[in-house]
This record gives sequence, C-alpha cells and structure tokens, in this order.
Amino acid sequence: MAEGITLFPLSGILMCVLLFMTTLRHGVSGDKSDEKPNFIIILADDIGWGDLDTNQPERKSNNTPHLNLMAGQGLRFSDFHSPASTCSPSRAAILTGRYGLRNGVIHNFGVGSVAGLPLSEVTLPQLLQRAGYYTAMIGKWHLGHNGPYGPTKRGFDYFLGIPYSNDMGCTDMPGFNLPRCPPCDSSTPSVIRLKRSPQGGCYSKPGLPLIKNDTIVEQPLNLWTLTEQYKSAATEIIRNARDRGQPYLLYIALAHMHVPLAPALGSPPYGGQVYPATLREMDSLVGAIKSASDDTDKNTLIWFTGDNGPWEQKCQYAGSMGPFSGKWQTSRGGGSAKQTTWEGGHRVPTVAYWPGRIPANTTSSALLSGMDIFPTLLSLANVTPPADRRYDGIDATDILLHGEQSGHEFLGHPNSGAAGQFGDLQAVRMGNHKAYYLTGSAKACGGATGRQEFHDPPLIFDLQHDKAEETPLDVESPDYQAAMERISQKREELLWDIATDTSVSVADYSTDTSAVPCCNPEHAVCRCHTG
Repeated sequence: MAEGITLFPLSGILMCVLLFMTTLRHGVSGDKSDEKPNFIIILADDIGWGDLDTNQPERKSNNTPHLNLMAGQGLRFSDFHSPASTCSPSRAAILTGRYGLRNGVIHNFGVGSVAGLPLSEVTLPQLLQRAGYYTAMIGKWHLGHNGPYGPTKRGFDYFLGIPYSNDMGCTDMPGFNLPRCPPCDSSTPSVIRLKRSPQGGCYSKPGLPLIKNDTIVEQPLNLWTLTEQYKSAATEIIRNARDRGQPYLLYIALAHMHVPLAPALGSPPYGGQVYPATLREMDSLVGAIKSASDDTDKNTLIWFTGDNGPWEQKCQYAGSMGPFSGKWQTSRGGGSAKQTTWEGGHRVPTVAYWPGRIPANTTSSALLSGMDIFPTLLSLANVTPPADRRYDGIDATDILLHGEQSGHEFLGHPNSGAAGQFGDLQAVRMGNHKAYYLTGSAKACGGATGRQEFHDPPLIFDLQHDKAEETPLDVESPDYQAAMERISQKREELLWDIATDTSVSVADYSTDTSAVPCCNPEHAVCRCHTG
C-alpha cells in the first residue's frame, strides 16, 4: 500500500457520493424540500378580483399591503377561478377536487339542513390526516353542520368557526348590510323558525353560533370581535406546530368579505369607508398569519384565494370585479358577479407564497381553479388520492415552483346561483375563449335582475381582447367557427365523462328545525355564552 493513501470502506464511499449528490441538488445551505411541507389555505368570502391592490395598480389604493407583500415575495395568479359562484358548491369543490356535478353540492346548505357534503366524498383534510398531518380549520364551514357532516367529522382535528354564512343568523350588534340587519330579539323565548326578518335582512332566529370542535361556545356571537378570535387561534396553531412535531394543514375560511361587514379597526367606519376598512382588516389578519408562519417554519405554503366574486346587490358593501364587469349582461339588466357564471362571479384574487420554493415577484396567467388545490397539495405531500373516483382539478406543482404557464385546457363553469337549474354547465372556458349556453343574472345594486336566455349557438367572447365580456364574436367569423369546434368537442367529452362516472354523489338538501344549531332552545335566539 502506498504511503499516505487511505482506503475507505465501500459504505463510506457510498455515503460520500450520496452527500455530494445531495449538496449538488440542494446547495450547501441545505433546504427542507424533502420534508413534508405545511399548508395554509386562506379562503376569502365574496371577494372581488379587483379588491387586491396589485391586480389594479392604477387605482393606487393601499387596502391590501400584506397581500401585496405576499405577492411580491411569491406568485400572483391573474386567471384563477373559484369552482362555483356561491359558497357551498365552491367549498365542496375545493376540498374534493371535483365539480359539484360530481360531488353533489350544487347550491348552498341552509340553517336547517339535515345533511351536507355527501359522506361518500373524500376530503383533502381526511387524506392529509391519514398521512400524518395535523389538520385544523378556522372560519366558515357551510358544508353541513348536523351529525356526521361537521368539520371534525370530515377530517379536521380542530375547528373554530361558524357553520354557515354570517348573515344566516342574528347578532346583538349587527354589522353593515343592505338591507340593514336587525339585532337579535333578546326579550322573548326562542321559537326556532327559519323565516327572514320583515325588513328582508338577516335571519331573525336563531342567533349566529360560534362553534369550537363540536360544541357551541357562543350564541349569538359577536361579529366585531370575531377577527381577533380567528387571529388568536390561527397564530397559536402555527406557533404550536413545531411542538407537535408533525406537518399541518390549516384551512382558514374568513368571514370577510361577506355581509354583514363588521370591521373593528379603529373607530367604527361609516358610509363608503366600510368596505375598504373591512378589506384592510382582512389583510391585517392575513399579515398576522404570514408573520407567524415566517417566524416558525419556512417550509410552509400559504395559498390565498376566494370562494366567489362580490355580492353585487349589496352596493357599497360589495367588492370590485375590476375589468371583468360582464357588460353584455349588465346592459340587459341585472348583476354579473356572485351567483352568475360571468367572469366577475368566479375570477378571484389569488396569491401563493412559499419562501425558498416559489420564485418571488412572479405572475402566472395559467388558467386555474380552486379545484386544483386538492391535487396540488396532495402531490406536494406525496399522498395519492383514492383511485375509485374521477377528479377535475389538476396538479399545479410545476406552475407554483417552476414557472410553467399551462393550466387547464378546458374549464367548466356550472351554475350554482341565479339563472337556470342548479348544476347546469352554463358556461365553459377554453384558451382565451369563453362560451355561454345559458345567460342570466343575479340581482344588481338596486334590485334589477336580467332575464334568463338560452343560446344556440352559444355566445363566445374573446377574453384576451374583451375582458368586460361586452361583445360576443360574430357567429359567421372564422375565429368563432374555430373556437366553437374545439369547445363543443371538449364540452361533450366532459358531459359524457360525468354521465358515465360511477362515483357521482347526490347531496341531501332536505331541512328540519331539529337540525338548526341551538345551544339552548329555551332562551331567546338560543342564547348562551361560555368562558
């Protein structure tokens, strides 16, 4: 043996090679890409695409500074869509990766709903929970609150929030709404009824409940302190993550920007400042969540998006659609945002942030949907979804991490609101073209509603040149003919795929007063407070 030469055992040589390859792959500083990442999904309610400052920089507003920062440090999506234009169908599709035409949730559940998202459906938190994740939810559920349909029965280890929208129950100090919400009647015994108040505003009884896990802890809750309760719970979950020693999913479904609005920042705002003040409060909450995450574990993907567009009939208490105003519809009367398949109803502001993984200050124009959250997070967690059902979401990992720009080739917009039958495939999108087979509208500010119209051949808009959806293409034009041929084929393929899908669920939408959440039926509006 030559002097000065040392022979390493084979195992040592292999170890050196592995360490060298790992260094080449991850860099000398190392990173946590091989660990299971944490996920924070923040879902805003009734938010407009134009409510995010960075989506409309020409307005020079400063209502979303923390989201602006997150977009600057992460990825902003310009063509991201909620899976539906109302609450329950959108949330069901996000948590299952499937259209409402498959998962059965095609319109909203109510105060007295006996059921919810069908139990045959498998949810994102259930799959991550099985894979060793701690799963927590804060905020609005709206997928069934009775018996086995609540959040802790559908995959969440922890829940703090409300069972449905915050106008679906009275409060002692109502927020801002049109028409104005009356306060709870605290003087008479509670007789549960699902009737709206004479003024046509919020439900008169029972009170809006705050639920922790499976127990009502406050009824009616205080809307004006709800944000602080959510912030405290969210930051505690994030900061305790390291002590738990396991990855986590935190799903935060905000009360913002759904009426009644109750911003608690500073002195009570009035007039036209209510909505901007609420936006700033929502943004502050997002900032607190991001800060807590940055301080504890950088291996966390934060995904902010919305459940649908603004509730246009609420006038000054509704958000901005930006350029997506649906002028073809509004010129004929009615609204073109929430409860419709016009762009303003489902194109939502969306930002993804993951320090060290998602390139900073980037924008994606890929056509994406809230349904894509399901397969993307499962892919990042190395979890395989059940093979016994068909999915509609796509894995957007390469779009998030590697700048890919190809999203959905074809995306359907089923109706879940004002026009047509619930579940109709009312509009479809392919490339820059969007086709409408059925048009109609929700109530606009002032109460006007346009009439329902069927279109054969369909209206087709070129969104690249007509974001306002004002002038459909001439049916005789080569552009229309080429788009129509591609769209018709893909639409028929999707409808056939759904028709032959043996895993389609059907939701039970029956109601009963016994299903109404009530902590104490003998007290006015089911009144109770603990702690």
